[in-house]
Amino acid sequence: MSDYLVKAIDKTKNLRLLTISAKDVVSEAQKRHDTWSASSAVLGRTMLGSLLLSGALLKNDSELTVRLLGNGPVGATIVTTTSDLKVKGYIQNPHIALPPKADGHINVGKAVGQGWLQVTKDMGLKEPYTGQVPIVSGEIAEDFTYYLAKSEQIPSAVGLSVFVNPNNTIGAAGGFMLQALPGASDELLSKVEKKIKELPHLSTLMLDGVTPEELAKKILGEDCKILDKEPVAFECDCSKEKYAEILATLKPKQLKEMIEEDHGAELTCQFCEDKYHYSEDELKEILKKQKED
Repeated sequence: MSDYLVKAIDKTKNLRLLTISAKDVVSEAQKRHDTWSASSAVLGRTMLGSLLLSGALLKNDSELTVRLLGNGPVGATIVTTTSDLKVKGYIQNPHIALPPKADGHINVGKAVGQGWLQVTKDMGLKEPYTGQVPIVSGEIAEDFTYYLAKSEQIPSAVGLSVFVNPNNTIGAAGGFMLQALPGASDELLSKVEKKIKELPHLSTLMLDGVTPEELAKKILGEDCKILDKEPVAFECDCSKEKYAEILATLKPKQLKEMIEEDHGAELTCQFCEDKYHYSEDELKEILKKQKED
């Protein structure tokens, strides 16, 4: 499998690490939304961070939605992930490319701007829970780190990287989420943080073909234990039936206008750009069911 997430623990059992490689997932999003470099980096990093967060927090048919609500040129970014590591997402303004930073990297912080990071967890209880923190840098990894510290009370370090080729295709995408467990000492944390700082840039490692398992060993040490390996995938749960249910919530007058003036309807899914066409007869059937209900 080319896209997958790994869970590992260090030899002291005080540090938990999730690492991910997801070039195909981010490529699929890039193609579906026709994103340009800055938009690709923002959407891709948000998808990677959301998958890592799901791997860390979700269990049993639950899901979470991350909303990156910045005032930068890319606008809002919305990503939903499930406990089985399926992800879908979209960005408000897909056609944003900005001059690179002095180090040559995409200026993700400028693309995102200031605002809020919201995480809504639907654990199958009566009400979903939403945690919200201000965007601290717009670079996204730091924003997930801040969210984990403030909303989940988990000391963490997050690294996310999306390498965009000059032709807007995705060259690499991956990252990590390190979490301190209750027994972790300051000395242990400092040692691992130093290791992370000494690593080559994440995109360099990914382009060199470093696997999630190898990245885990670079961060936690060769003696770390790989606990789990799970595939990740871009997958949208939209369908013609689901959108028919949405059409059924419209007022009869609106449906009649679609039938008489437009002679049908076409709806596009924001998350995956799939289109669903409804003929006059199909709309008449929806209208008929409305009256019966």
